[in-house]
Amino acid sequence: MTKKAETAGSSTGKIARSAGAVSIAVMCSRVLGLVREQVFAGLFGAGYAYDAFVVAFRIPNLLRDLFGEGTLSAAFVTVFSDYDTNKGTEATWKLASNVLVFMAILLSTITLLGMFFAEPVVHLLAPDFDAVTGKTALTVWLTRIMFPFLIFVSLAAVVMGMLNTKGKFFVPAVSSAFFNLGSIIGGTSLALLLPKFGIPAIVGMAWGTLIGGLFQLSIQLPILWKTGFRFKPQLSLRDPGLKRILWLMLPATIGLSATQINIFVNTNFASGCMEGSVSWLNYAFRLVQLPIGIFGVAFSVAAMPVLARHAAKQDLAGLRKIFASSLVMVFSLTIPATVGLILLSQPIIRLIFEHGAFTAADTLRTAQALTCYAYGLFAYSAVKIMVPVFYALNDTKYPVIASFIAVAANIIFITLTIDVFSFRAIALSTSCSMGLNFLFLGTVLYRKLTGFSLYYLGQGVLKILLASMVMGLGVIGLQQVFAPLLIGGIPLQLVGVFTVIGGAALLYGIVLHYLRLPEFDEVTGKIRKRLGR
Repeated sequence: MTKKAETAGSSTGKIARSAGAVSIAVMCSRVLGLVREQVFAGLFGAGYAYDAFVVAFRIPNLLRDLFGEGTLSAAFVTVFSDYDTNKGTEATWKLASNVLVFMAILLSTITLLGMFFAEPVVHLLAPDFDAVTGKTALTVWLTRIMFPFLIFVSLAAVVMGMLNTKGKFFVPAVSSAFFNLGSIIGGTSLALLLPKFGIPAIVGMAWGTLIGGLFQLSIQLPILWKTGFRFKPQLSLRDPGLKRILWLMLPATIGLSATQINIFVNTNFASGCMEGSVSWLNYAFRLVQLPIGIFGVAFSVAAMPVLARHAAKQDLAGLRKIFASSLVMVFSLTIPATVGLILLSQPIIRLIFEHGAFTAADTLRTAQALTCYAYGLFAYSAVKIMVPVFYALNDTKYPVIASFIAVAANIIFITLTIDVFSFRAIALSTSCSMGLNFLFLGTVLYRKLTGFSLYYLGQGVLKILLASMVMGLGVIGLQQVFAPLLIGGIPLQLVGVFTVIGGAALLYGIVLHYLRLPEFDEVTGKIRKRLGR
């Protein structure tokens, strides 16, 4: 084996190891996120109050994805890795301080503008809320409360990028769990307290969002201090590193966030469907975000610094190998997850949400939305891997083009099908548009990287599909065997759902192991090693 191949192989192993740590952290976060959604479902169900909260939170959350977990994070890691590799520690920390000050000023300005213009933005996003007395006013109120969340979570993303570049993955990834923890504890406490003063309970959940955002930032600061960073307030708009970050961010603000832009568009359509549609779609998307976060985001976070270093060294061969291997890793986890979500949508939603104000009818409609979202799961996660490659290559125009194609396709598809499929058209269109995004970016990357092994990729996907088909048949059989448990009380449902999921995962793992997929063995080996510590 050549030295270059060994380097690429060790990089793949490093990504798998780091992704294992991130996956565990993200799993904690997503589970707490589902607990948070359970609180909402139990207290508010699907309708007036929660519809208003979803739209209100979506406005700063969209900007969070653009500035925090989207363009800022990817652009910062690319430049920060280059500085760390080629310019030394002092220049790297100086850049970090400058970026923190600049982003704090920029985000504070955006937040003030957002709070001031909250009412027209809500009217733009959800015009049909005006048909329900007080719904628009409540949404505006909640939007103004939650807008400062943008500052906390975006600065947390900068800190996360700094720590990732230094090889610290677990704490930054688990920080979002503290967001959910703060939201649950702070929000629920205030939701129970504020009605005694004549303030709607949902307002308490909005304040809980701010508490959670502050927690997400604060939990990362001690480990950042341990890496040697010392914050020195300074603002230099002429800093070439800052200019480079902004240059990478500017064209990619749309390109890296096609999913969120489509969600923004979808909210407008959903607000015109039957009441509860916004809530059903949101609950369903929260569930599909679990595998996206565990697999797509985890591998994206772990791969980004490695990709950036290979690009900085002009190692195109290593870059090709890492990209193809990472893609197979993601497919090996997201394709079976898609099968599982489609076949088990109702039992999972019944177990998690059907309590308190959340009814059996809400379960059925949320399951329909989840099934439609699940079709695009592989594409969601694959794009999370693809876009950082463009950043590593300092070429962000193609993600921009892909996003325009995806957004246009999304609007056309919904317009043509919403009268027939209602809210389901929105979820299905999101999956289709993301699939189109995936195909476009994959084609462009094949040319930019002067080819990567399609045979290797196709062989891996074929093995994954075969194992997933066997697993799907196993799920159908297990559902029939454990049917009484799946419709019983909560303890019985818990046993039934986890037994079916566990049996299906075991069957899938056995089949894929015998089919000899190296990436899957690499991932499971690293996760087992991590859990065994």
